[in-house]
Amino acid sequence: MHKFITRGAVAALSLAFATEAMATEWSVSVWGKRRAFTEHVEKLAELVAAKTNGEFTLNISYGGLSKNKENLDGISIGAFEMAQFCAGYHRDKNPSITVLELPFLGVTSLEQERDLSMALYQHPAAVADLARWNATLLMPSPLPQYNLVGVGDAPATLADFKGLSVRATGGIGQAMATIGAVPTSMSATEVRQAMDSGVVKAVSFAPHAHMSFGTIENATWWTTNLNPGTVNCPVVVNSDALADLPDAQRDALLGSVDEALDHYIDNYNNKTMAAWGPALDERGIQRVTFTDAELAAFKDAAAAPAAKAWIEENTARGLPAQELYDMVTGMIAKGM
Repeated sequence: MHKFITRGAVAALSLAFATEAMATEWSVSVWGKRRAFTEHVEKLAELVAAKTNGEFTLNISYGGLSKNKENLDGISIGAFEMAQFCAGYHRDKNPSITVLELPFLGVTSLEQERDLSMALYQHPAAVADLARWNATLLMPSPLPQYNLVGVGDAPATLADFKGLSVRATGGIGQAMATIGAVPTSMSATEVRQAMDSGVVKAVSFAPHAHMSFGTIENATWWTTNLNPGTVNCPVVVNSDALADLPDAQRDALLGSVDEALDHYIDNYNNKTMAAWGPALDERGIQRVTFTDAELAAFKDAAAAPAAKAWIEENTARGLPAQELYDMVTGMIAKGM
């Protein structure tokens, strides 16, 4: 006996298949665990799913897709559609955005770091730089000025950093070298073991990372005002995947960036920083504060030479390095 399918049933099946075909799932590669540093990615996933009624989902993986230093490579080959990385992990691969990792730029807030990053990410030189990896810069992960947590005797003056092994990447590492420290670059996930084994005696991080990666567990001191700079850690998407999105889903993604960043900054300022002081107090960690004169000497020794070297190196690469540097420092000077 033959069974006939009504026209209505065919239409319903066609609609179901069409709806299924329109659904999009992206894989997102981050690392560590959920923390202040990833709250904008988590918020973005929440907003995108809500705006598209679940038709566009971001599946966030904490270390399951790639090592953090290989996330840009994974984006370039389409291994996943979205990823977070830090410019200082591979400066040669993304030289344009390392301008924001120069020491002593004078950035004073997460809001300012956000504005500087978004302006830089839209500069044609930065767009072209990341396009070499089939990557589109989506949003930054604004971080406050870094400071050091260390073990052993606390430094009383900057001279006490001479010979001290310090985990510090990018411009912060260059700055530490000017006062005689020995900077070592390693990913955040390697830091606790390196500190416990004595490979490094101090670690340069933002507060959330000191808490998340356990550097304060055995630490004895923390610098309150060294403030040599910060790192720039963008979230990028695979350019082909972005282009292939239906218009509504692309609009949902791009239109959610500002709200995701608002959430991130509010969370960092009002939750992470509120927990930082008590975390130090609970562990009896000594706060080390340097004099204005020492900090001025540190800045004089580190800032201008690092900027000069960065401009020369990246001009030779074919980047408009002076223009990028002038744009960033000009915005800071205007309080933007």
